[in-house]
Amino acid sequence: MSGANDTVLVIDDDPALRASIGRLLRSLDLNARLFASISEFLEADPPDGPTCLVLDVRLPEQSGLDLQRQLAMTNEDIPIIFITGHGDVPMSVQAMKGGAIEFLTKPFRDQELLDAIQLGLSRDRARRQNEDALVELRERFSLLSAREREIMIQVTRGRLSKQIAGDIGIAEATVKVHRSRLMRKMKAHSLLALLRMAEKLQLVPEETQSS
Repeated sequence: MSGANDTVLVIDDDPALRASIGRLLRSLDLNARLFASISEFLEADPPDGPTCLVLDVRLPEQSGLDLQRQLAMTNEDIPIIFITGHGDVPMSVQAMKGGAIEFLTKPFRDQELLDAIQLGLSRDRARRQNEDALVELRERFSLLSAREREIMIQVTRGRLSKQIAGDIGIAEATVKVHRSRLMRKMKAHSLLALLRMAEKLQLVPEETQSS
């Protein structure tokens, strides 16, 4: 169910439960990092690979819900699975509205926890892949000349080569040469592929995307 770089972070002040979850995760070859407090967690270096967080709601220093808000404010997008021995409906609603994967009440079944962890790791893996792809796309765009960038933006806004040539005062044949080069540099095999790239790079106005 896991990759070699997958890591599950566990924050719970109950040493017995913390150790039990750690044994369960390691029995499935999952990397487990266990913390007794939020401060201990915040002092540790974050994992390099896909990650999810198993988080107790009630902790001595601050609540798990407080940490969820703190992570959201700093754009730390870690999938969170809440566990609690004293849950209530408003608390669970708040957690889920904050983007939690699951809200489990102790004692919970091992499979319930594992299913939630599987989902959390899958989501974080997909997020990281999307971020890596966007970084690569930005690198390709940075290799375009200023003229190629200008023409790419015009093309993805629906302008024809003849129109672009008139707009910027160059020959239509020159526009076509630039267009061919930028398509190759962006590794776009079609106009639709180029448009999708432009949307990811936020080069296309919303009204163009929705039309």
